[in-house]
Amino acid sequence: MISASNITLRVGKKALFEDVNIKFTEGNCYGLIGANGAGKSTFLKILSGQLEPTKGDVIITPGQRLSFLQQDHFKYDAYTVLDTVIMGNARLYEIMKEKEAIYAKEDFTDEDGIRASELEGEFAEMNGWEAESDAATLLNGLGIETELHYSQMSDLTGSQKVKVLLAQALFGNPDILLLDEPTNHLDLPAIEWLEEFLINFDNTVIVVSHDRYFLNKVCTHTADIDYGKIQLYAGNYDFWYESSQLLIKQMKEANKKKEEKIKELQEFISRFSANASKSKQATSRKRALEKIQLDDMRPSSRKYPYIDFRPNREIGNEVLMVENLSKTIDGVKVLDNISFTLGHDDKVAFVGANEQAITTFFKILMGEMEPDEGNYKWGVTTSRAYFPKDSTQEFDNDLTITDWLTQYSEIKDATYVRGFLGRMLFPGEDGVKHVRVLSGGEKVRCLLSKMMISGANILILDEPTNHLDMESITALNNGLIKFPGVILFTSHDHQFVQTTANRIMEILPNGTLIDKITTYDEYLASDEMAKKRHVYKVNEADAEDN
Repeated sequence: MISASNITLRVGKKALFEDVNIKFTEGNCYGLIGANGAGKSTFLKILSGQLEPTKGDVIITPGQRLSFLQQDHFKYDAYTVLDTVIMGNARLYEIMKEKEAIYAKEDFTDEDGIRASELEGEFAEMNGWEAESDAATLLNGLGIETELHYSQMSDLTGSQKVKVLLAQALFGNPDILLLDEPTNHLDLPAIEWLEEFLINFDNTVIVVSHDRYFLNKVCTHTADIDYGKIQLYAGNYDFWYESSQLLIKQMKEANKKKEEKIKELQEFISRFSANASKSKQATSRKRALEKIQLDDMRPSSRKYPYIDFRPNREIGNEVLMVENLSKTIDGVKVLDNISFTLGHDDKVAFVGANEQAITTFFKILMGEMEPDEGNYKWGVTTSRAYFPKDSTQEFDNDLTITDWLTQYSEIKDATYVRGFLGRMLFPGEDGVKHVRVLSGGEKVRCLLSKMMISGANILILDEPTNHLDMESITALNNGLIKFPGVILFTSHDHQFVQTTANRIMEILPNGTLIDKITTYDEYLASDEMAKKRHVYKVNEADAEDN
């Protein structure tokens, strides 16, 4: 068990946390949620001992081991992959290294023998003889091939390092496991493997993630950070969201009835307080009025943008025809003879590991790149709005937010343009900010404003959920579900894809296309995906055999 007792953290004059008291118990997985800047990662650092609170204590059951996901991807570059994973249990790794040093001595003494014997006993108690095979099982489950296990960490790619550090956190069955955005940079098989691992994990887990599907799958409880306090709820993210929205609705309805009653009493008192025959009734109503208290409706620190894509023109039956389209980049064929036809009700999710191919395809459809072979044709009733993965050029200027968006609006009225910005959480004073200095999330909201103001009936979105907080992802998700036009998009957010798409297209590593009219979950359960998962199962089995 791990608990926080009266935790307060002040940054300057601002209190990020104020007298937080919360207990995390064994056997549960807690999703730690809150608006951007609420302090989710900071609270994990306090729990792990990486950050000292201004006041209060973190209490861990004596003898229990805490493990957390390291964020420094270069910290272990001097070590092998296997050693890095085993370092997840610091004491076990110390024993291994001390043993090696003793046995390497040329002048091995009796004292060395006694010390080695003590270490061997402790090593055996900690299942040290299974350490390498356990580490290999974790690595293979996350998709790190066996031939990489003895490589230097410095030789791995960024995404491979992320997987190794995750394996390190999971290693040795820690009593308390803290995970900050564990699904970042993971491919689908690795995420699925991690979900199953955490579902079957018997100890305490506290996880921060922007992936709603992941939180729904693994979490038994939700810890909500708002206004420097943490409120604990039983249930996953969706249960918390529905419960919180229902509570707000009930409080508003209750307040509305109270306000109506207050108005009724005030009118009676005003009307009859001077009337002798009604004075007793007026006095009685004054007492009743004093007893009515409105529920405290302090607004949440969360802010949901209002995302609503409204096409200016209804789309016709002819939308898009792609014929035998191919493209080679740097000697690699990323698109190979792709053909399909879109209907006016299609919402297509492009999935797969070949992200470059998807981005290339979107750029071709938007006329930013030419195919090597084949062609495509948009229907005459179509109009398109595009969300690029890399928007650097869009914001490489000295325009204010208002001026930047005005250039894309048919109506050049500043009030009209600011209306769209206001919906996307840019109040009036933010309109004079220069786009060059915007954060990643702010730039995404600007691009979505641009798409809304365009009135397009076809939306093409390349990883729109990157850089967005949970509230903005939810708002965008709901906006796309309601959109009456055609959508082509790609995203790593499982719930976003599942709830938006009715057609799945996967561009395979060889550049060919799988095209299925189905939901995302149905596609993941299909034979094509089962074959891909088999590769990971084989690797994991090999590790266990070793």
